[in-house]
Order: sequence, then C-alpha cells, then structure tokens
Amino acid sequence: MNTKEVIELASAHLNKLPGNVFDLLTVTKPVSIEAAINLTKIVSKLSPLVGNLIEFNIVEFLNDYEELKDLGEWKRQDPGFPDTIFEGSVSPTPGFEVKAWFPLATEITARFKDSQNHFLEDQTYVTLLAWLPENIIYGKPKIIDILITSGASVAKARDEHYHNPPNYVVLEPEDTTARTQNLQQTNTNGYKFQNEKGSIQEATAFVEAWGEDGVTYSTSAEYQEQLRTLLRNYDYRLDTNFAKMDRIRHDGIEEFKTRVHSTVYKGLTVGEWNKLLSRGSEKDVATALETHLGIKPD
Repeated sequence: MNTKEVIELASAHLNKLPGNVFDLLTVTKPVSIEAAINLTKIVSKLSPLVGNLIEFNIVEFLNDYEELKDLGEWKRQDPGFPDTIFEGSVSPTPGFEVKAWFPLATEITARFKDSQNHFLEDQTYVTLLAWLPENIIYGKPKIIDILITSGASVAKARDEHYHNPPNYVVLEPEDTTARTQNLQQTNTNGYKFQNEKGSIQEATAFVEAWGEDGVTYSTSAEYQEQLRTLLRNYDYRLDTNFAKMDRIRHDGIEEFKTRVHSTVYKGLTVGEWNKLLSRGSEKDVATALETHLGIKPD
C-alpha cells in the first residue's frame, strides 16, 4: 500500500465522523434562562480545550481500524508537523494536520504557515472538523461536518492570495537543514510594506525590474533572494495575522464554511445561531433557547 492509498483509506474513516459525539467532557443543561444566557457568553471559551481534545482523539479513532496494523500505526506529533502521522513502512510518511473549528466563534482562527516545499509529494492532508455542543450551549462535543483537503492546495492558495509585491511579501524560511530537528524552520511569514524607508512607487519600480514573473510566487532560492533584497531595501512589518485559515481563500475551505453555516442544527442554521448568540438581544436569545432547547423561563 502506498501513501496515497493510506491517505484515502484514513479519509474514508474520518468522513464517518459527522454526527459522532466525543465523550470528552459534558456541559450540564442550565437550570434557568438566566443561567443559559450567561452560558452563551462564555461557551466559546471551551473551543481551545475541546479542539485539542478532539485532535488528540483522532489518532485513537484511526487506530481503531485495523486494516493498516501490519504496516504501522497512527501517532500524534506534539509538537511537530503534521500533528498526526502514519509511522511505519509506508514512504513518504502519510499525515494529517487536524484543525478543530467551533463555528459559533467569529472565524477559523487556526493558522497554516508551513512552506509549499513540505508538500511536494502530496503526503500531508488538512482535516477541518466543525463541532458544537450537542445542544448548542450544553452537552458533549459533537462533530457536525468535516473537510479533508490536500495540504499542498492550502499552502498554494495561501501564497497566491497573500503574495503581492511590493505591497505584501510572503517569505520562505531560510535553509536550516543543517540544524537539529527542533531548531529547523518550516514556516512561511507575511510582511506588509511600510512607507518609512522609500516610497511605494520606488518599491514598485524595483519589483517591475524583475520582469513579468516578478509577482508570481515561487519557493525557488533565486526568487526568495529577490524578495529578501526587497525587504532589505524597503521597510516591512511582520503580519501577525498571516495564514489564518479563514482568510486563505481556499475554494474547499470557503465551501466548507458556507456548508457549515447553512447546516440546520437545533431549529436554526449554524449561521443563525452564530448571529443570534453574538449580536442578538437577551430577549431574542431567551426566546430561541426556550423554543429550540426547551429551557424554561424562571
């Protein structure tokens, strides 16, 4: 069995997750409308904890299937990229970068910064898991939808979306292969132009001198050196919001977001719950909680 076949088999199992309830923790049903309204204001704080617990449990979920036991087993890399790999006789090593998303939050805050150079053999896939409490604000975590897509496609979409020299530059990590593994750099970074050292007109002329392909992103050493020369000659600021998955403009991720927000869950679409709980009046929230979750007024 080769890498592609392992990825396809594991993906088929992962696609069974929607509807699955993880017995990781339970938020008890509020005893009153007032308690329920207060819970709506803090339930999103569960997102990092539950997200990590779901990500940890993916390894156990995949290892429950025994088709691959003679070839190896799924293991968690923490830290490391990707965070879930199939360690065994299959090469290149198949892996999944698992990101849990709580869609009542404002956006998919997970970042995806690894260089395109890490996906040349298409051995790593991104798995996005959308989850909610069974009853919107209480119960156990429940998977409501999943997206599995090529990591190479996500990295390419990210770089093509952001990279726009001289206004915005995506820069590959420097060559650190001679360093020990824990000191190797694998992440790209984004830089925004600042008008403090030379004008944008000068920087534009500088880039235009590279020719027609000067604005087309490349991971080649030659092109990356051109970008570093640009950053040395003009002033740039590191973009701390770079590579948030909600902003990459990857077609599959955009379709996934739309599908999740359109999913009817406990009487309303997820998007309607998001809008109601983040911007609705307490009266409207109370009415929805009573109507759809059966939480009675005090």
